[in-house]
Amino acid sequence: MIKFLLWLLLFVFCWPLALLALVLYPLVWLISLPFRLVGIAVEGVFEFLRAILLLPATIFGYRRG
Repeated sequence: MIKFLLWLLLFVFCWPLALLALVLYPLVWLISLPFRLVGIAVEGVFEFLRAILLLPATIFGYRRG
């Protein structure tokens, strides 16, 4: 909702820029999609490595905190 209100404010003050943003937003989203997928994959690898490193502590019942 806040993004829409900000877009309306931009539309009132500078309508060509607001229309350009409206057209370019889906293109930017499509271009950034592969980077987000790579980020999700890298995060999964780090979580997997963390689980492997903490496996002995999990097996022996060590509790943090």
